[in-house]
Parts: sequence; C-alpha cells; structure tokens
Amino acid sequence: MLLAPLAPTLIVMPWHDPVVESVGYDARSAYVELFWLGILGPTSTWLLRRLVTGLDAYPDGYELDLAETANALGLSLSAGVHSPFGKALNRCIMFGVAHEGPRGIAVRRQIPPLAVRQLRKLPPHLQAAHVDWVARRRANEQCLARAIELVSTMIRLGDEPHQLERQLLSIGVPPREAVEAVRQCVAA
Repeated sequence: MLLAPLAPTLIVMPWHDPVVESVGYDARSAYVELFWLGILGPTSTWLLRRLVTGLDAYPDGYELDLAETANALGLSLSAGVHSPFGKALNRCIMFGVAHEGPRGIAVRRQIPPLAVRQLRKLPPHLQAAHVDWVARRRANEQCLARAIELVSTMIRLGDEPHQLERQLLSIGVPPREAVEAVRQCVAA
C-alpha cells in the first residue's frame, strides 16, 4: 500500500525488531550511506536520517510536520504518492526501513545489512567494498569479544576500572573496542 501524505502531520514511531537491531547499522551510519544510498535513493536516505534523528529526541514517537520536513529536504509538499516527498516516504516503506502503522509510520533505527539481491544491484566497486566491510566488521566483533573477556578477567583479578581502558590500549586493543569493552563490563 502506498502512503499518500495528505494531513499536515504524521506520527513517527520507532520500529522495534530485535533481530535487525542485533545485526543492523544505525540509519545515519557510513554503511547506510555507502551501500543503502543507491538502493533507497538520496532523498529517501536523507528523510530516513531525519526521521531517526527525531526518535533520538522523542524515543517513544513524535508528530512530524510534513511541510516543514519536505521544505528542509528541498522539496515542496503536495498531496499524493507521486510527489517527490511522497515518493521518498514510500521508498522508505517499499524497502523495509519503515512501515505503515495504525497511527502513522514506524521507522527502523537500525537498518539491516543488504540482502543478496540488493547487493547484486550495486556497482562492482561497491560490491567489493561490501565484502571488505563485512570482513572488517567480523574482525572488529571478534576483537571486541576478546576485549570484553580481558576486561572481565581484569575486574575479577581486582584491577581498577579507571585503569582498564589504558591497559587494553597498551596490549594493542584498538581504541574503539577498548572503550566499548570497558563500557559494557563496568556498566554490567
């Protein structure tokens, strides 16, 4: 079903999907910009980013002024599914980053990795970049898992929480993984 923006506002709610949230990428991430942009299109990608940014301020949902949003994206708001704003909104729905709900739309904050059929539509250089991206992500996840194990052991052995990050860095754990491992273990 196509959404035809007729009302002056639209309710935007978060779309909770634990599976995608565990493997997905933030809607404003480099992954989405590199790989989803060619699938969604630039206007839909910018619209998605704005919708998700609104959820940062209002995590339970908010009312979106359609004319203001369209104008901020350099579009005019006209009724119908064939207007540029209507097309952008409907592309978000068509490609599964948003869906219609009883009171408006629900939007994913985490966007799933591209499906194989979507990857095949990318130009060869982006397909190769995607292979590298996935390999780096797996390596980073393995590094983070090892760093978490190290931090847990250090805490059990009595190391002070304020020293953990520095200790991880000194043994070669990358900064991002060091910070995240300490954050996860100290918060637990």
